[in-house]
Amino acid sequence: MDPACERAWLAGLPPAAGAAVMAAGILSVGLHLIGHESLSLAALAVAALLWLVLARDFAARLTGDRGRFRAEADTPAALTAVAATTVLGTRLSMLGWQAAAAAALALAAALWPGLSYAVVAHWHWHRRMPGAAFLVCVATQGLALLAAVLAAADRQTWLARAALAAFCLGLLLYGAALVRFDFREVCRGAGDHWVAGGALALTALAGSKLLESPVWTGWTHTALRTVTLVALGLSLVWYAVLLAAELGRPRPRYDIRRWATVFPLGMTATACLSAAAPTGVTWLRRLGEPLLWIAVAAWLLTCVAFAVEHLRSRRAPRRPPGASARRG
Repeated sequence: MDPACERAWLAGLPPAAGAAVMAAGILSVGLHLIGHESLSLAALAVAALLWLVLARDFAARLTGDRGRFRAEADTPAALTAVAATTVLGTRLSMLGWQAAAAAALALAAALWPGLSYAVVAHWHWHRRMPGAAFLVCVATQGLALLAAVLAAADRQTWLARAALAAFCLGLLLYGAALVRFDFREVCRGAGDHWVAGGALALTALAGSKLLESPVWTGWTHTALRTVTLVALGLSLVWYAVLLAAELGRPRPRYDIRRWATVFPLGMTATACLSAAAPTGVTWLRRLGEPLLWIAVAAWLLTCVAFAVEHLRSRRAPRRPPGASARRG
């Protein structure tokens, strides 16, 4: 495939490609938490590079192809732009790059209202929806996570309160998505059905970061701890159910929505690792480490599947113009 075709292929990536950034970004966070800094930085480099590519494409559509931008902006997958930015910002904050993390939060917060409104306004109110519907929760909890991390780093009380507000809104949006979720997707989904559990894992991760703030004491701290543990417990239930469904009904074919499977796997592991200390449930760390390596393996397998699919598409013969018409 020549460079022009490669550029055309990149420009044709759907919004769901943002889940690849989310997957690499959360693996970077998890690997940092277990002390594998070199691997963490490698995953961060992958996430940052993918984010730059997709951000360039996002800006090009916004400025040069408004029709396509409007058509894609009201799909749930568009919210991966917000979620990916917050996950990347979280890892940058952990590196001590608070200015870059704050810029990521500002960008995500600017994108969130318009995209969230467009997505929710176009929900199929009388039809069941795929797992991508939970991205409204993921994007909102991503804001809560990054705001909580920055609040702890810079000791900003107002930011901690804003994080709590986003955290509570994310819980409400999860409930709204859950009642519209098509549970048949558990057995037939192409990958994004895992977001049903990943959204709760992100909720638990955001809750664990909120618990680290000295702002919350007394009953507020107790309530946060309870919600965090309940969200984490439910995400682990989802993990078991979805894994059993995958084993019972294998779906080995590559689909871009498989990156939305890797992200919840990594998020569940990272939530366990992060929640262990602030909740006092120390065995969660022992659970999180093997779950993280499972997520890393899933990421590698998805990379291989993507590479095979991409090579196959490059080798596919191109039809001459008008070939379809002549056959008709």
